[in-house]
Amino acid sequence: MLIEVARPLRVRVGSFGEHRFAAGRYIYTGSARRNFAARVARHLRKEKTLRWHIDYLLAAPGVRVVGVRRYGEDECAINRATPGGVAVPGFGASDCRVGCGSHLKYLD
Repeated sequence: MLIEVARPLRVRVGSFGEHRFAAGRYIYTGSARRNFAARVARHLRKEKTLRWHIDYLLAAPGVRVVGVRRYGEDECAINRATPGGVAVPGFGASDCRVGCGSHLKYLD
């Protein structure tokens, strides 16, 4: 998922705490192995129960999804092959077992 953050933000990400997000583009890799279309539609809604780390970021003002791409490979393999730096350590990677560090990367 390609995400644009219009201006710098501080977002409370549930029990994960408050984090700073610079303005720019981010890439988020998630599993969504089942019901891909429903999961993406849920993420695109502004009104929803905030459950996953990405929900908190996407619900913030000035944040929008500008592209979604589906891959057949594992989310961690895609994440490792994606350019960018770790935006917030541990973000979206609570269940990661291969040490990605974060499933949200900052591009620019």
